[in-house]
Amino acid sequence: MIFKVFFQDTLTEVPVRERTNSIYVEANTIEEVRKSIKDRGYNIEFVTPLSESALAYEQDANEDFKVESVS
Repeated sequence: MIFKVFFQDTLTEVPVRERTNSIYVEANTIEEVRKSIKDRGYNIEFVTPLSESALAYEQDANEDFKVESVS
């Protein structure tokens, strides 16, 4: 399953919507996603699974669409 992770780059600042970034991670559960990126120092706001239609939209909307895999 592909998850979209919304995050801020730093843990030390208050989250600001305009500075929210996102990445896409392939994993089995939300817990696996969180564990796989916990060492990056991100302030994770939200993790959501993408349906097939949402995934297709994200792929079309983002030229630099990349999916990271949890290994």
